[in-house]
Amino acid sequence: MAIDSGRIEAAVADILVAIGEDPARPGLESTPQRVAQAYADFFSGVGVDPREHLVDTVELEPGQLGELVLLRDIAFRSICEHHLLPFLGTAHVAYVPGSRVVGLGKLPRVVETLASRPQLQERLTEEIADALADGLDAAGVLVVLDAVHGCVSARGVRQATSSTVTMATRGTLADPVQRAEVMALIGGGSGAGSGAAS
Repeated sequence: MAIDSGRIEAAVADILVAIGEDPARPGLESTPQRVAQAYADFFSGVGVDPREHLVDTVELEPGQLGELVLLRDIAFRSICEHHLLPFLGTAHVAYVPGSRVVGLGKLPRVVETLASRPQLQERLTEEIADALADGLDAAGVLVVLDAVHGCVSARGVRQATSSTVTMATRGTLADPVQRAEVMALIGGGSGAGSGAAS
């Protein structure tokens, strides 16, 4: 779905007038166009099926499949649908392969596509889990998002250092023991071998 830049520009100009500003003054004269360009990026996932990124998979024999695929520390940005303010954070995505695996670069693309629309963090977490479970026919999925919200840090209660953590699980990773094992891997920190046993 194409972004209607003209309507965004007109709406932004109206907002500037509504707050008592002059949209034609230096410093603001290009603001409507800049906001329209930003919105085209922020909302590029509207109407896009994230499972499109999971089509090109590799079928593996049962003996070739690992127990778990975990990609930590995926940076993401989304826009809260309540105030149209950004929330920024990190996603950790894990899945237990059914019969297929996908290139690791496709997992951040799923996150980015779903984050690039007006969102709630709770729903975003669930949608990522559903896309991976359905798109990969995964035996288990676990998604954790940790984000700082502009509507919490910049307005209202102004809690600049607080973050929100949400989690969604599917299949085998909904089991408390398996979930705890993956959470321990997520918390193990970055870097090869950082969580390796001696």
